[in-house]
Amino acid sequence: MRVTVTGLTKSFETLDGRADALQGLSFDVAPGEFYTLLGPSGCGKSTTLRCIAGLERPDSGEIVIGNRTMTSSSAFIPPNQRPIGMVFQSYAIWSYMTVFKNVAFPLKQQKVPKSERERRVMEALSLVHMETFAHRPAPYLSGGQQQRVALARALVSKPQVLLLDEPLSNLDAKLREELRLEIKDLLRRLGITALYVTHDQVEALAMSDRIAVMLHGRILQEAAPKELYLKPCAKFVAQFIGQVNFFEGTVLEESRNGLGTVRTGQGNLRCPIPPSMPSGAKILVTVRPESLLVAREKAMTAVNVFEGTVEKCVFLGDFIDCQILVGEQTVRAKVPATSELAQGERVFIGFEPHSCVLLPESS
Repeated sequence: MRVTVTGLTKSFETLDGRADALQGLSFDVAPGEFYTLLGPSGCGKSTTLRCIAGLERPDSGEIVIGNRTMTSSSAFIPPNQRPIGMVFQSYAIWSYMTVFKNVAFPLKQQKVPKSERERRVMEALSLVHMETFAHRPAPYLSGGQQQRVALARALVSKPQVLLLDEPLSNLDAKLREELRLEIKDLLRRLGITALYVTHDQVEALAMSDRIAVMLHGRILQEAAPKELYLKPCAKFVAQFIGQVNFFEGTVLEESRNGLGTVRTGQGNLRCPIPPSMPSGAKILVTVRPESLLVAREKAMTAVNVFEGTVEKCVFLGDFIDCQILVGEQTVRAKVPATSELAQGERVFIGFEPHSCVLLPESS
């Protein structure tokens, strides 16, 4: 089911006056799409989700689910009448109930007959591989099991839209990785439209069909994960989606045959230069650490080459995170785990023009 949000605004009273949580937010989620709101704490992503759920009433704007207006200047449908399920960060599992009774609770509120209630609860528990735990008291569940129960409870009413507010943030890293793949696969099989809120960029990249990066109640960029990572439109987006190196520069030569020249403090670079950046424009050149080649000899085929000194190397299992001083700037590079670079060693860094993305300096 499609979800359309148009011109959403919301402010809250604070000790210093009123703070704007949402500032004219608009986006559209296609039926069956996994759409993620990604951003730092306080950017408005959870407030957006709560407005869609009907737990918050926006100051202005419109929310439409399917063909029905849920929120507008003249309409407000209460949460229990919206075709949604919601999974919270805190799980919200009632400790005095069994797993079965936790999942059955929404159906009991809806006065679903007992026989159908039992069937649907067991179906929901089966979806999350928890059917054998149906009669276990909730306090005897692990964090991952509690999260599965919370997901089953959200699905038992057969919602057309599922809202998930940082549901994996309280779990350990290995369990988070397992559950995010399970959730993505489950929702795809069920064909449910999902709106997911997180501050974890790896989680967003792994699970989403599209990601909206938020800051100060606005969407800075909305795109598929690969496009967002490789073609950020602003400095904040590039920084928030993984590690990145920035080189301040000035366009010397506009693009010819797709490439131009940029002057930086580390030397001139050959880069693809957009038509919107004429000669003399102040820009930022962004290069991801995994795009850099590091060698002890200058004889490398890369077009752009800098010389530097290794400051620090951190072994992270599948790669080594190197910090290399180039002039007065520290450059991050990811090199193979088998590399044996040492602190203080002189090295050369190389990268190709297509690894560069140019952003306006003011971005």
